[in-house]
Amino acid sequence: MKKILSTLMVVVCLWIAIPAQAQLKFGLKGGLNISTLTFSEDVFKGDNRTGFFIGPMAEFTIPVVGLGIDVAALYNQSKGKANYYEEGVSQKRTLKTIEIPVNLKWTFGLGSTFGAYIAAGPQFGFNVGSGLFNIGSETFDMKKSYTTFNVGAGVKLIQHLQIGLNYNFSINKVAKAVIEDYEGTVDMKKNTWQVSLAYMF
Repeated sequence: MKKILSTLMVVVCLWIAIPAQAQLKFGLKGGLNISTLTFSEDVFKGDNRTGFFIGPMAEFTIPVVGLGIDVAALYNQSKGKANYYEEGVSQKRTLKTIEIPVNLKWTFGLGSTFGAYIAAGPQFGFNVGSGLFNIGSETFDMKKSYTTFNVGAGVKLIQHLQIGLNYNFSINKVAKAVIEDYEGTVDMKKNTWQVSLAYMF
Protein backbone atom coordinates (compact mmCIF):
# COMPACT_ATOMS: atom_id res chain seq x y z
CA MET A 1 0.00 0.00 0.00
CA LYS A 2 2.86 2.41 0.82
CA LYS A 3 4.38 1.88 -2.64
CA ILE A 4 1.02 2.53 -4.31
CA LEU A 5 0.63 5.80 -2.38
CA SER A 6 4.21 6.79 -3.22
CA THR A 7 3.58 6.13 -6.90
CA LEU A 8 0.40 8.23 -6.87
CA MET A 9 2.26 11.06 -5.12
CA VAL A 10 4.94 11.02 -7.84
CA VAL A 11 2.25 11.23 -10.54
CA VAL A 12 0.48 14.14 -8.75
CA CYS A 13 3.75 16.06 -8.33
CA LEU A 14 4.59 15.59 -12.00
CA TRP A 15 1.11 16.81 -12.95
CA ILE A 16 1.54 20.00 -10.91
CA ALA A 17 4.98 20.67 -12.42
CA ILE A 18 3.80 20.49 -16.04
CA PRO A 19 3.29 23.91 -17.67
CA ALA A 20 -0.12 25.05 -18.88
CA GLN A 21 0.82 24.69 -22.57
CA ALA A 22 1.58 20.99 -22.21
CA GLN A 23 -0.57 18.51 -24.09
CA LEU A 24 -2.41 15.78 -22.22
CA LYS A 25 -3.61 12.66 -24.03
CA PHE A 26 -5.20 9.44 -22.86
CA GLY A 27 -5.05 6.11 -24.62
CA LEU A 28 -4.96 2.35 -24.50
CA LYS A 29 -1.75 0.34 -24.58
CA GLY A 30 -1.12 -3.35 -25.11
CA GLY A 31 1.47 -5.74 -26.43
CA LEU A 32 3.52 -8.89 -26.12
CA ASN A 33 6.44 -9.66 -23.82
CA ILE A 34 9.22 -12.21 -23.55
CA SER A 35 10.29 -12.77 -19.94
CA THR A 36 13.27 -14.58 -18.43
CA LEU A 37 13.62 -15.55 -14.78
CA THR A 38 17.11 -15.22 -13.30
CA PHE A 39 18.40 -16.58 -10.00
CA SER A 40 21.20 -15.76 -7.58
CA GLU A 41 22.35 -19.42 -7.66
CA ASP A 42 23.36 -21.25 -10.86
CA VAL A 43 21.54 -24.44 -9.85
CA PHE A 44 18.34 -22.65 -10.98
CA LYS A 45 17.93 -21.40 -14.53
CA GLY A 46 15.00 -19.71 -16.30
CA ASP A 47 13.86 -20.05 -19.93
CA ASN A 48 12.33 -17.41 -22.19
CA ARG A 49 8.51 -17.36 -22.09
CA THR A 50 5.92 -15.15 -23.81
CA GLY A 51 3.03 -13.20 -22.33
CA PHE A 52 0.92 -10.09 -22.83
CA PHE A 53 -0.05 -6.79 -21.19
CA ILE A 54 -2.88 -4.28 -21.65
CA GLY A 55 -4.25 -1.21 -19.91
CA PRO A 56 -4.92 2.56 -19.98
CA MET A 57 -2.17 5.15 -20.30
CA ALA A 58 -1.73 8.92 -20.16
CA GLU A 59 0.90 11.07 -21.83
CA PHE A 60 1.98 14.61 -20.97
CA THR A 61 4.07 16.42 -23.58
CA ILE A 62 5.61 19.89 -23.84
CA PRO A 63 5.27 20.53 -27.61
CA VAL A 64 8.23 22.87 -28.25
CA VAL A 65 10.96 20.74 -26.68
CA GLY A 66 9.35 17.32 -27.12
CA LEU A 67 9.86 16.30 -23.49
CA GLY A 68 7.10 14.52 -21.67
CA ILE A 69 6.03 11.82 -19.26
CA ASP A 70 3.87 8.79 -19.84
CA VAL A 71 2.16 6.80 -17.12
CA ALA A 72 0.20 3.56 -17.51
CA ALA A 73 -1.63 0.99 -15.40
CA LEU A 74 -1.10 -2.37 -17.12
CA TYR A 75 -2.44 -5.81 -16.38
CA ASN A 76 0.53 -8.07 -17.15
CA GLN A 77 0.37 -11.82 -17.60
CA SER A 78 3.70 -13.50 -18.27
CA LYS A 79 4.78 -17.11 -18.34
CA GLY A 80 7.63 -18.23 -16.13
CA LYS A 81 9.65 -21.42 -16.46
CA ALA A 82 12.48 -22.44 -14.15
CA ASN A 83 14.78 -25.47 -14.12
CA TYR A 84 16.21 -26.93 -10.92
CA TYR A 85 19.26 -28.89 -12.01
CA GLU A 86 19.96 -30.44 -8.61
CA GLU A 87 16.65 -32.33 -8.74
CA GLY A 88 16.38 -32.54 -12.53
CA VAL A 89 12.95 -30.89 -12.63
CA SER A 90 11.37 -27.85 -14.24
CA GLN A 91 8.28 -25.85 -13.38
CA LYS A 92 6.04 -23.49 -15.37
CA ARG A 93 3.81 -20.83 -13.86
CA THR A 94 1.73 -17.90 -15.02
CA LEU A 95 2.77 -14.68 -13.27
CA LYS A 96 -0.02 -12.09 -12.95
CA THR A 97 0.83 -8.52 -11.99
CA ILE A 98 -0.30 -4.91 -12.23
CA GLU A 99 2.53 -2.80 -13.64
CA ILE A 100 2.74 1.00 -13.33
CA PRO A 101 5.51 2.42 -15.55
CA VAL A 102 6.44 6.10 -15.19
CA ASN A 103 8.66 7.05 -18.13
CA LEU A 104 10.42 10.25 -19.11
CA LYS A 105 9.97 10.50 -22.89
CA TRP A 106 11.70 12.65 -25.50
CA THR A 107 9.98 12.87 -28.88
CA PHE A 108 11.50 14.23 -32.08
CA GLY A 109 10.42 14.01 -35.71
CA LEU A 110 8.70 15.51 -38.73
CA GLY A 111 5.65 17.38 -37.49
CA SER A 112 2.51 15.56 -36.43
CA THR A 113 2.63 12.83 -39.08
CA PHE A 114 5.72 10.96 -37.95
CA GLY A 115 7.96 11.06 -34.91
CA ALA A 116 10.36 8.91 -32.94
CA TYR A 117 10.94 8.74 -29.20
CA ILE A 118 13.24 7.37 -26.55
CA ALA A 119 12.01 6.70 -23.03
CA ALA A 120 13.28 5.55 -19.66
CA GLY A 121 11.97 5.36 -16.12
CA PRO A 122 10.99 3.18 -13.15
CA GLN A 123 8.18 0.66 -13.13
CA PHE A 124 6.31 -0.46 -10.03
CA GLY A 125 4.92 -3.99 -10.02
CA PHE A 126 2.24 -5.51 -7.77
CA ASN A 127 1.60 -9.24 -7.64
CA VAL A 128 -2.08 -10.18 -8.10
CA GLY A 129 -1.53 -13.87 -8.78
CA SER A 130 -0.30 -16.76 -6.68
CA GLY A 131 1.99 -15.95 -3.78
CA LEU A 132 4.08 -19.09 -4.27
CA PHE A 133 6.25 -20.53 -7.06
CA ASN A 134 7.18 -24.18 -6.47
CA ILE A 135 10.25 -25.56 -8.24
CA GLY A 136 10.73 -29.20 -7.31
CA SER A 137 10.91 -29.43 -3.54
CA GLU A 138 11.70 -25.73 -3.13
CA THR A 139 9.14 -22.94 -2.72
CA PHE A 140 9.74 -19.33 -3.72
CA ASP A 141 7.66 -16.66 -1.98
CA MET A 142 6.52 -14.03 -4.49
CA LYS A 143 6.89 -10.44 -3.27
CA LYS A 144 3.71 -8.38 -3.13
CA SER A 145 5.50 -5.46 -4.81
CA TYR A 146 8.80 -4.81 -6.56
CA THR A 147 10.57 -2.24 -8.71
CA THR A 148 12.01 -2.56 -12.21
CA PHE A 149 13.44 -0.09 -14.75
CA ASN A 150 12.48 0.57 -18.38
CA VAL A 151 14.55 1.68 -21.35
CA GLY A 152 12.99 1.82 -24.79
CA ALA A 153 12.34 3.56 -28.08
CA GLY A 154 9.59 3.73 -30.67
CA VAL A 155 7.74 5.67 -33.33
CA LYS A 156 4.59 7.84 -33.38
CA LEU A 157 2.33 7.77 -36.44
CA ILE A 158 -0.51 10.11 -37.53
CA GLN A 159 -0.87 11.61 -34.04
CA HIS A 160 -2.63 8.57 -32.59
CA LEU A 161 -0.51 5.42 -32.95
CA GLN A 162 2.64 4.55 -31.01
CA ILE A 163 4.75 1.45 -31.63
CA GLY A 164 7.51 0.71 -29.13
CA LEU A 165 10.26 -1.71 -28.16
CA ASN A 166 11.17 -1.79 -24.49
CA TYR A 167 13.55 -3.64 -22.15
CA ASN A 168 12.56 -3.95 -18.52
CA PHE A 169 15.05 -5.23 -15.93
CA SER A 170 14.71 -5.95 -12.22
CA ILE A 171 16.13 -3.59 -9.65
CA ASN A 172 15.19 -5.84 -6.74
CA LYS A 173 13.98 -9.43 -6.41
CA VAL A 174 10.46 -10.56 -7.29
CA ALA A 175 10.68 -13.72 -5.13
CA LYS A 176 12.96 -15.56 -2.73
CA ALA A 177 13.37 -19.04 -1.26
CA VAL A 178 15.14 -20.23 1.87
CA ILE A 179 17.25 -23.26 0.90
CA GLU A 180 19.30 -25.04 3.56
CA ASP A 181 21.93 -26.30 1.10
CA TYR A 182 22.95 -22.70 0.34
CA GLU A 183 22.84 -21.47 3.95
CA GLY A 184 20.59 -18.56 3.09
CA THR A 185 18.14 -17.34 0.47
CA VAL A 186 18.04 -17.72 -3.29
CA ASP A 187 16.63 -14.66 -5.06
CA MET A 188 14.54 -14.64 -8.23
CA LYS A 189 14.41 -11.71 -10.67
CA LYS A 190 12.54 -11.14 -13.92
CA ASN A 191 13.82 -9.37 -17.05
CA THR A 192 11.48 -8.66 -19.95
CA TRP A 193 11.50 -7.55 -23.60
CA GLN A 194 8.26 -5.84 -24.67
CA VAL A 195 6.72 -4.89 -28.01
CA SER A 196 3.84 -2.46 -27.56
CA LEU A 197 1.11 -0.76 -29.56
CA ALA A 198 -0.73 2.25 -28.14
CA TYR A 199 -3.64 4.27 -29.46
CA MET A 200 -3.97 7.81 -28.12
CA PHE A 201 -7.39 9.49 -28.27
